[in-house]
Amino acid sequence: MSSSHEVPATAQVISVSELNRLAKTVLEQSLPLLWVAGEISNFKRYDSGHSYFTLKDAVAQVDCVMFRHKLQYLDWLPENGMQVEVRAVPTLYEARGKFQLGVETMRRAGLGALYEAYEKLKARLGQEGLFDESRKRRLPPFPRALGIVTSPQAAALRDVLTTLRRRMPSLPVILYPAPVQGEGAAQKIAQAIAVAGVRDECDVLIVCRGGGSIEDLWSFNEEVVARAIAACPIPVVSGVGHETDFTIADFVADARAPTPTAAAQLASPDRAELAQQVGQWRQRLGRVAQRALEERMQRLDYLTRRLIHPGERIRNQAQHLQHLASRLDSVGRRALESLSWQVLGLAQRFGAARPDLDALTRNKDELGRRLQQAASDRLNTAAIQLTGLAAHLKHLNPQRVLERGYSITESADGAIVRDSARVTADEELKITFARGWACVRVKRTG
Repeated sequence: MSSSHEVPATAQVISVSELNRLAKTVLEQSLPLLWVAGEISNFKRYDSGHSYFTLKDAVAQVDCVMFRHKLQYLDWLPENGMQVEVRAVPTLYEARGKFQLGVETMRRAGLGALYEAYEKLKARLGQEGLFDESRKRRLPPFPRALGIVTSPQAAALRDVLTTLRRRMPSLPVILYPAPVQGEGAAQKIAQAIAVAGVRDECDVLIVCRGGGSIEDLWSFNEEVVARAIAACPIPVVSGVGHETDFTIADFVADARAPTPTAAAQLASPDRAELAQQVGQWRQRLGRVAQRALEERMQRLDYLTRRLIHPGERIRNQAQHLQHLASRLDSVGRRALESLSWQVLGLAQRFGAARPDLDALTRNKDELGRRLQQAASDRLNTAAIQLTGLAAHLKHLNPQRVLERGYSITESADGAIVRDSARVTADEELKITFARGWACVRVKRTG
């Protein structure tokens, strides 16, 4: 057997507490959560709420502990001599080194077969779709009558009737009696549900009974009851047992209530709540009506102010027409005056802009005379200047210099020779005289 905790070597010395802790760890990891059957003996429940007892059979026994938070979910009290089945974890109480079972839950012996049958039927009906939410019907908010399938002697019937009398005393109640436990009870319950569906006397059907053990509630786990609920044309409310009890009827019904009282509350309207809602709606309706009346009164006042006698309206329109005529006349006069002023201004501007032909003629004659005089003066001045320039130019004329015996010497390329150093031997030169020219060859320079 393997474990995550290694057993220390024999040479190592450990304490008793370490030994018990190691043994507890190995034990809890090796043995799973399991069911153990036996007879209860030495059952003791302490003030703390925890219970201690021995579970035994013909040849052996084992100590058990069931703590308060586990024991509180049992709807029955364990006693000495009971044959039970416990779901427990094998463990070791370290302080005393005692092997014991830590009980998680407990059931009376023989219930295992019932639970197995319950789970098998639940799975099969679930696969057929009897539990689907799509097939469940909504409960009518205001049923005309309410049917109850239960035993006339059941305390659940009194609880339902008390709740209905408090919530809606005017709601008719029809009882379809049937035994709720014992041999043949399931068939009687199914027959009562079928009768209610055939008679069609009510709008909602409550199937209920008080709490009890799984054997007491087993009639509501029978397939015949489940199929009767599924076939019922009337919406069915299941109120079987206490809040922690679940039966096959709860899953098939259109609505499930945790208790019969809750089923009555679920299937019936509350008169006090309805009266409160009606009061609120009445107040809202009164406020809406009052606002509508005030709005129409204000509208009437507005229309009254707009309502005028035909004679008064004619007089008002005549005054309005007179006012418009006066305005039209005033506008016409102002337009004529404006046009008159515009014509006068244009006449003045035209008169100012018209030319004086006599003055212009005299000015033209004077300008012609002045132009002739200016032209004559300009010509005289230009003639004098031209004479002076001609005399000055005559003095600067190169021909006059040549006539005085001078000449102009040019090189072969036409450049004026001013310096003998620029001339070489055998170079041809051109000499220009006052009259004519000559081409010479230089023999020497100096």
